[in-house]
Formats: sequence, C-alpha cells, structure tokens
Amino acid sequence: MKNTQKQPGKVWLVGGGPGDPELLTIKAMRVISQADIVLYDSLISDEILDMLPKKCTRIHVGKRCGAHKMTQVDIQKLLLTSARKYARVVRLKGGDPFIFGRGGEELEYLQKHGIEVDIVPGITAAGGCAAAAKIPLTHRQYGNALMLDSGHSQFGEYQKSQSPTRVFYMGVKQAGMITASLLSEGLSDSTPVALIANGTLPDQEVHTGVLMDLPFLAERYSGAGPALIIVGEVAAFAARNQVQAHGEAVA
Repeated sequence: MKNTQKQPGKVWLVGGGPGDPELLTIKAMRVISQADIVLYDSLISDEILDMLPKKCTRIHVGKRCGAHKMTQVDIQKLLLTSARKYARVVRLKGGDPFIFGRGGEELEYLQKHGIEVDIVPGITAAGGCAAAAKIPLTHRQYGNALMLDSGHSQFGEYQKSQSPTRVFYMGVKQAGMITASLLSEGLSDSTPVALIANGTLPDQEVHTGVLMDLPFLAERYSGAGPALIIVGEVAAFAARNQVQAHGEAVA
C-alpha cells in the first residue's frame, strides 16, 4: 500500500535467519506478510522469498561478498525513498540485522531522517550453523565465552578487532567484579554500557551509563528477571534511543 499520508512510513529491519525458512521467527513472518515493499539480500533463500505477499514490491539489493548489486549508501537512500512512498517497508537480511548485517548503519541513517524503525532479530549464522553441526558454542568444560569476529574489515582485509563489544549473561550480581576486571585490562572507565532487563518483554528495562557506573546500574536494577550487560561503544545507541523516545513522548 502506498503511503498517502504526510507522515512517512515505517521501516522494519528483519533478520531472515541462516537460511532454513522454519527458523524464521513468528514476528518476522508476520512483518514480512504485511510488507508493501521488501529490499532483500542475496542470502535470502527462495523458500523465504516465496512467503512474501504477491502484491508487494521486491527489490534485490545484493550484498554478497565481492558481488554487491548496490553500495550500502545506495541501499540506505533507497530505504529512505521507500519509506516516503510506502507505509510498510521491510529490509530483509540474512542472519541477524545487528550482527555483521550493517543494520546499525541503516538505523542511524533512517533515524537521522526522521523515519521510525523497528528491529526484528533473527537467528545469526553462528548459532544456526553451529546447531546444524551439533556444536555447542559454549560449554562449561570446553569454552565458557564466545567471540564473534568478521573475516574482513570495511576495507576488505582481515583486521584484528580493536574495540569488541562484550556481552555478559547472568552478570548483575558480579557487576563490580566485571567492572574491575575490564578496567584492569585497560578499558576506559568512560566506555558506554547498557543493562537490559527482561529484554523484548512488555516490562523491559534499559539502564545506560558508562563502565564506571556499571555497579550502580546493577544496584538500581533490583528485579528478579533475567538481565544482560552490554559493554562497548555500540551501547551508546541505547542512550540515544532513550533520548529520542523521550523527545517524541514530550512532543
């Protein structure tokens, strides 16, 4: 459906998972089924493409290593143009849009131009492929941490990660120890952090700050639900989105 209102449409960044259509989330299937236009990557399987509404506009934007149909800048511009023309725009990506999917760049660009964006996470290739091969990515005896890395940088060649994002499961009670350990490793005390409790649920809480604040953020959260700690420059996105949401609410 074309957008006949003065307000622009909404964009969903949707994770299509590792390939198997049965690994799509229920939310991803619902959003896809209601799309007016879908911009999809080369890694999206034919089985998933067959699920798209017959009347929706489909645009293949490529994004396979060494064979891009469009540059990332052009894709972002096309998303913006589509949001100004259609009510429901879907950017369909392989895996998860926020894990080596450049979804963060698209989010920033669209928000900068006043477009509402929602994220539908997908099963990332690491989880999907490991499960298919029956490889546990964490194991108390063999591997108690997990690192996801990219085989190439924005310039094409492999570079060792300089500022990795760290995610801590079950770390609220150990927030003080985690902070001390990271500081001893040389991480700046002003590194952004986010503590997310009951993530994706109606009672979700997001507490933001910097590394030196982490023990106080953990104390502030006194709930019994699960919580995740994210440490790294990308955690600043949470604080920016909170400011934006507050501004929209006031307006």
